[in-house]
Amino acid sequence: MSKVEEIKEVIEALPEEEYILLRQWFSEKDWQKWDLQIEKDSESKKLDFLLREAFEAKAKGKLREL
Repeated sequence: MSKVEEIKEVIEALPEEEYILLRQWFSEKDWQKWDLQIEKDSESKKLDFLLREAFEAKAKGKLREL
C-alpha cells in the first residue's frame, strides 16, 4: 500500500471536526503556494501581458465597472 493510500484511509477515518480542520489547512496551503507562484511570475515579468491588455482595453474604452 502506498503512502497516499494510507493517508487516504486515515483521512476517511477522521471525525468530522478533524476532517474540517484538515480541509481548511489544506486549502490554506494551496493558497500559500498559489500566492508564491503569482509573486514569482510577477517578478519574472510573466504577467506583464495582463497589464498591457488592461491598459489597451482602458485606452479603447472597453473596461466596465465591476
